[in-house]
Amino acid sequence: MTGYQLADNISLQGRNTFRVPAHAAMMADVRRGDALAELYDFAMLREGPVMVLGEGSNLLFAGDFPGVVICLTMAEIRILEDDGQHALVRADAGVGWNDLVGWTLARGLCGLENMALIPGTVGACPIQNIGAYGVEVGEFIETVEAFQRDTGQIKRLAKADCEFSYRDSLFKQQLDRWVITAVELRLPRQRELKLDYAGVREELAAMGVDTPRAVHVAEAISRLRTRKLPNPAILGNAGSFFKNPIVPAAQALALKDRHAALPVYPGDADDTRKISAAWMIEQAGWKGFRDGDAGIAAQHALVLVNHGNATGAQLLSLAHRVADSVQENFGVALEPEPRLIGARWADR
Repeated sequence: MTGYQLADNISLQGRNTFRVPAHAAMMADVRRGDALAELYDFAMLREGPVMVLGEGSNLLFAGDFPGVVICLTMAEIRILEDDGQHALVRADAGVGWNDLVGWTLARGLCGLENMALIPGTVGACPIQNIGAYGVEVGEFIETVEAFQRDTGQIKRLAKADCEFSYRDSLFKQQLDRWVITAVELRLPRQRELKLDYAGVREELAAMGVDTPRAVHVAEAISRLRTRKLPNPAILGNAGSFFKNPIVPAAQALALKDRHAALPVYPGDADDTRKISAAWMIEQAGWKGFRDGDAGIAAQHALVLVNHGNATGAQLLSLAHRVADSVQENFGVALEPEPRLIGARWADR
């Protein structure tokens, strides 16, 4: 076979950053996007589901996966166009996201610096519309190239067709339909830096930087993330487990009246606001909590952690307890940010 390699009954424990035990009935390492049509036909013969797995940094296995796991290994980055003001950069799905950030900064391009050190691959970034420190990737994406499973063809979707919103996209809503093979981003060479978020200016000052450039912002944010978030190589986790809830502005105002320290940010519309899940979780007493090997990080209340031998089901159970506590204390529903495999959030 050309373009991919198959293996049966593969452990996924080393392929998810929570490092929870799970197995896949079959795994396919794909070296070329044009091999997906043949592979998908073969996978369907097994009458099981298909899942695309990148670095496993934004999911939780609550059980085994009974179908075929696809791992995309294409990892080329190149500039397609450059007019001196902006460049159109194409990155294959298998490129590490932080590698792309560094690659673009090294070539004088900016825009991605606030998203430095986010784990995962380029292929995963449009699904979640990843973002950090006031910037989302959907702002820069011009085209997403993806294999459409129901037609067996590679399609190019313009930004307007991707339905990007806060931690959401067409691809997340239709996970069983698309396999992202490449992303094209239009990046500027000059841009007003986004500095007014979560201690960025203070970190730059601590670095002795008076006139920051994009590379300085990336370094500052990398330092902040390193201090605030546990390293998955040391303590299993998938970064922020809960989304910051978006609520009606009136509800946010009422909560702010009762809890003056609650951080409140603009929402996705004029009549909505985004409120801090981490603050509410910490106020409810969960930061640093541990039950066996399932716990909440001492550094950041949004991060569920595996202290060694926790199962995905145990971590999910803890997440439900945290969400129930926030609902009881603040009247706000929390939703998970990572994808759940083998369970649904609504199921208890």
